[in-house]
Amino acid sequence: MGQTDLSRPLGRDGGWAGAVPPCANAAHAELPLRPYDLITLLACHALAALWALLGFRQAAGMLRHYLRGTGTARRVDAEALLALEAVRSAAAEQLRRWREEALERWRAGPGGPAAYPADSGWRDVLITRRASCDWWLALRCAEFRLTGTVRVDAAGGTVVDYRFAVQKAWNFDRGKSEMGVPFTPFARLHETGLAREFMVTGEAFGHARPE
Repeated sequence: MGQTDLSRPLGRDGGWAGAVPPCANAAHAELPLRPYDLITLLACHALAALWALLGFRQAAGMLRHYLRGTGTARRVDAEALLALEAVRSAAAEQLRRWREEALERWRAGPGGPAAYPADSGWRDVLITRRASCDWWLALRCAEFRLTGTVRVDAAGGTVVDYRFAVQKAWNFDRGKSEMGVPFTPFARLHETGLAREFMVTGEAFGHARPE
């Protein structure tokens, strides 16, 4: 029967423990409503409809959830997100690091089968238009965290069982922009109570062996 290493989890250096800090936008419904806010609201409804027509299902769903103003968390298909090259590569790098650290500890130990808990901490991953225009419009970037166990057999072979979690504070950061489009008018929808920021969450599970 193998031993379990209960020391510091593998792969944690460089990750952070807590959620993303809130942006600098005003609180929900804190600012007075202006006529141009209603124009922005109508434009966003039209944009969500256009995205849906173009097949950008994720992006349309996120924007519509924002416009509903419930503020409730929205779950995404984490397996679909993990299939994107940028996300898959970032996750694969963490799994590779886990294996290397596990084998280092295993070689320094008494030998025999062993199990090592692992935790990447929260990390950023950028989603580009080239990777997926739909997911780029829906998220642009996200935070992910891998937790799991690396098992090393008596011959030094490794297998990893892991949980992939994703989170994203979905908002428009006041003062920022994308491709020349300022985010402040869209942030005002939250700030005036016409929409509401929310959290995006999701999880997927996997079992991996070295390729």
